[in-house]
Amino acid sequence: MTTVQDSPTAAGSGASASSNFKAKALADAGSSPERVSAVVTAVLQGVHAAIREHNVTYPEFQAAKAWLMEVGEVGEWPLFMDVFVEHVVEEVAATSQRGTLGTIEGPYYLPDQVRLDASCELPRRPDEKGEPLVLSGQVRDLDGTPLAGAEVDIWHADADGYYSGFAPHLPDGNLRGTVVTDGDGRFAIRTVQPAPYQIPTDGPTGKLIEAAGWHPWRPAHLHLMVRADGHRTITTQLYFAGGEWLDSDVAEATKPELILDPVDDGAGTRRATYDFELEPV
Repeated sequence: MTTVQDSPTAAGSGASASSNFKAKALADAGSSPERVSAVVTAVLQGVHAAIREHNVTYPEFQAAKAWLMEVGEVGEWPLFMDVFVEHVVEEVAATSQRGTLGTIEGPYYLPDQVRLDASCELPRRPDEKGEPLVLSGQVRDLDGTPLAGAEVDIWHADADGYYSGFAPHLPDGNLRGTVVTDGDGRFAIRTVQPAPYQIPTDGPTGKLIEAAGWHPWRPAHLHLMVRADGHRTITTQLYFAGGEWLDSDVAEATKPELILDPVDDGAGTRRATYDFELEPV
C-alpha cells in the first residue's frame, strides 16, 4: 500500500503553479460579452440550485466564503481547478477532436525544457531512485504518415511522488524534457517509474478533501504534450496497469485507452510502447 508522504507545501506548490499559469494563460480568451454572460449565469444558477436543494445555512455560507478567500491567498486556484474541473472541460473538447485521446494537463507543466534526441534519457539526479522504464513509440498523422521532428514534451513525478519546479529539494528540469522524433517519427525515452502522489493537503484544497471524506491521491502517470507543425497538440497522461488509485483518481482523469502495461525485458528495465496520432489543423 502507498504510505502518506510529506508533500511539498500547498503554499509552495500553489505559488509555483500560479506563477506558471499566469505566465502562459493571461491572454484574452476572445469570448464575447454574450458568451461570458451565458456561461457565468449558468454557473451561478448551478450554485443557487445547490444552495436551495441542500438548504445551505448562513454558517455554511460564511465558511465557504472564508475557504474561497484562503484558496486565493494561498494561490491554490490552479490546483483546485485542475483537479476538480479540468477533466470536464477536456471531455467537452474531446467531442470535436480526432486522434490520440487527451486528458488533463494538471498544474505541474513547465515550458521550455531541454531538447533531447529521439533516443534519450530524461535529465535526472545521479542517485535517482526508481525502477528503470523505457517508453517508446511513433508519432503519426491520422493517415499513418510518420511525423519526423515532432516534439514529445514529457514530465513526471519521481519515485517519491515529487515534481521538479514544485518541490524545492529537486534540481530544475529533473525528469523533464522535450524529445524530438527521428526521421520515422519514432522516439525511445529512458526514465524511471513514477510513484502515485497525493495533491498538497495542507492548504484549503486539502481541507475540503478531508471535510468531504475523499482521498487526495493520483495514480502514477507520465505527462505528455505531443505537437507537430500543422497538427493539433495532444496533451495527455499515460497510466500503468494494476496501479494503485487507478480506479479512484482524485482528478478523474484516467481513461482505459491511456493505460500502459510495461513488460520487464529480463535485464531489470520495464518497457512500454505507445503511439500518437495527431489531427491536422
